[in-house]
Amino acid sequence: MKVGSSKLYGLLIFIPLALASLLLGLQLYLIIQRNASIKLNRELEYEWVFNGCDVFSGRWELDPGSHPLFREESCPYLTQPVTCQKNGRPDSLYQNWKWRPRDCELPRFDPLRLLEKLRGKRLMFVGDSLQRTQWESMVCLLQSAIPDHQKSMDKIPPMRIFTAKKFNASIEFYWAPFIVESNADHATKHRVKYKLVNLQSIDKHGRHWKGIDILVFDSYVWWMSNPTINVSVAPYDQVQEYSAPNAYRVALNTWAQWVDSHIDPHNQKVFFMSLSPTHLWSWEWRAGSSGNCYNETHPIQGSYLGVGSSTEMMDIVVNTLRSMNVGVTYIKITQLSEYRKDAHTSLYTERAGKLLTAEQRSEPNTYADCIHWCLPGVPDTWNEILYTYLVYHK
Repeated sequence: MKVGSSKLYGLLIFIPLALASLLLGLQLYLIIQRNASIKLNRELEYEWVFNGCDVFSGRWELDPGSHPLFREESCPYLTQPVTCQKNGRPDSLYQNWKWRPRDCELPRFDPLRLLEKLRGKRLMFVGDSLQRTQWESMVCLLQSAIPDHQKSMDKIPPMRIFTAKKFNASIEFYWAPFIVESNADHATKHRVKYKLVNLQSIDKHGRHWKGIDILVFDSYVWWMSNPTINVSVAPYDQVQEYSAPNAYRVALNTWAQWVDSHIDPHNQKVFFMSLSPTHLWSWEWRAGSSGNCYNETHPIQGSYLGVGSSTEMMDIVVNTLRSMNVGVTYIKITQLSEYRKDAHTSLYTERAGKLLTAEQRSEPNTYADCIHWCLPGVPDTWNEILYTYLVYHK
């Protein structure tokens, strides 16, 4: 081969290789720039959501274009007590209200984005039936983004476990109405007239919480059925009567010690939900009336805090959290939920596993449930706020 031909041959080989190398370098540059842009955008999103904004202060706005976040009939995992439309509720406006913080806006709930955050993790809600409703809400918010063959639901008392197989993630509920051990800990047979709580025993529950990536706790309404509560006292299982606030304080201290001893704050997150309010007496928001939440169709306007929301009990939670070594995020859903007298299950639910009869529905002052919430509804907003913390909070 002649020298000129050899050089031309080499040049013909070199040019494609150089172009390929250039294109590869350009692709790598674009990937780096895109990742940097995503990181910057997420940092800006974080500042937009959290910088100086109190997501718990705001107002309810009617927004049927964005709410509800899911349809009752679209979620096969909803249980009968919360399916108010299916149970005969004639109005649906309660589903269309959106919580708008005063100084910012909650980000849109993106199920795939949260599922990516939860990839390889376990998210567990711990508490009573109100916490179970929040868990049902979270399952419904996420399940629509997962094909049927890639999700499952299992009941392993006292737990219920929703699994997103593609993401190797689970959203779980654990029944523990007092957080500490009690005679109401059975997953289904917990309607006990004589409540007995062991304030310093938590290990029976705690062994199920070990290693959970994200724990969301709640405990309030079961403490408030009476001014006093029966407590089992060691070493001889003697029974003493405590005031509800004193018992609550000791129980939360036991829980705090467990969290401080078993949670790795570098790899695990812990949240505590503030109390969910009740709307048992309509005279609180409408002077001179004698009803309850039944037939209410709009939120309360203006400043409002119901008598069922104990500031003493809320202070006990705050003081407990401040005393802990492990940081626990307090999700303050009480005030925003106080306005929602319209969103309870009322007469459109069940008692002892059966829907209310026509005769029972004719007596709303006796049978309306003004403690629990319809779904879709207010607990979806609790999860919008939890989503904000999980996805955006550093």
